[in-house]
Amino acid sequence: MKKFLLGIFALALIAGGCYFGYTLFKSDGEEKVSNIIKSDLGFGKEEEKKEKEVEPEIKIFNGNDRPIAFMIDNNVNAQPQASINEAYCVYEIIVEGNETRLMALFKGKDCDSVGPIRSARHYFLNYALEHDAIYAHLGQSPQAEKDIKSLNIPDINGQIYDTGKARTNTSRYWRATHKKAPHNAYTNIPSILSISKDKNFSLTSNKKSVLNYSKEEVVYSGDNAITCNSVTIPYASNHVVKYIYDAETKRYTRYSKGKKMTDEVSKTDITTKNIIITFAKNYNMPDTEDKGRQEVEVVGTLDGYYITNGKAIKIKCTKSSRSAQTVYKDLSGKEIEVNDGNTFINIVPIKANVTFE
Repeated sequence: MKKFLLGIFALALIAGGCYFGYTLFKSDGEEKVSNIIKSDLGFGKEEEKKEKEVEPEIKIFNGNDRPIAFMIDNNVNAQPQASINEAYCVYEIIVEGNETRLMALFKGKDCDSVGPIRSARHYFLNYALEHDAIYAHLGQSPQAEKDIKSLNIPDINGQIYDTGKARTNTSRYWRATHKKAPHNAYTNIPSILSISKDKNFSLTSNKKSVLNYSKEEVVYSGDNAITCNSVTIPYASNHVVKYIYDAETKRYTRYSKGKKMTDEVSKTDITTKNIIITFAKNYNMPDTEDKGRQEVEVVGTLDGYYITNGKAIKIKCTKSSRSAQTVYKDLSGKEIEVNDGNTFINIVPIKANVTFE
């Protein structure tokens, strides 16, 4: 009898253990098997991906590639310029002879042709500094040469590498045959990076963006917003810049001296998402060569406009020193948010009659 009862008890223990094991399998093992099957078949990966998704980065300015600033010729004989549409930011400032030059900034790009390249002017250095950019040019004014040394600018003067000849496989700077000197000097980003390595310049930078980019679309409305389907910016009587808004693309097309601007490489119109206008005092500086070179006072708090998506607002542009990053604020004192996209920054004579339509 005892053996019979012990047998029943043993069977009960075995049955209980089997049930307990089955329960564990249902709660844990079955789930693991299910997950393995789902993984093999690709199920559940979308949910896992969503869990791992992080907030998107700003597209126009990310990564730690050091910016490169190129001095670009803006004379009519230099147009069209190469790779302007690839720049994340372009500055336009007056130079001698009522002309302007551009300083185009690139980050994380490998453009095969940039130019035409022209000589440095000292006030452009103020903006190269605030971007922590390597500064590429071809020659310089006496003041720029002095300031490049005193400010320890990581510069690349193309005069050292310019052969004056057409491009070859080893060219770092070259002369285009379809334009005439001095409006035909070109280089490219791989060449500048190679020279920078030779000079032991850092090719990375952790400096934050000058502009306060927004991950949400910035649209201005209300009494403070000015309709801006086009804006006309006269640098001089013989040099007028205009931007015309396209409501479909939400971008502005650039015109200079009455001519629509195009990119020499992409063959597309030069367009921009954002426009910043800064009014700055300029005047002829003492010049031993008597060429009418300019001084442009950009340190301090200057009036301006921010333009995007068919609207403009008045802003204050504050630069506390030559190397300090400019802070752009609305009239309430809040730093403006700038749309994720390229930006043209037009530094214009303080009395320029800028008009909106």
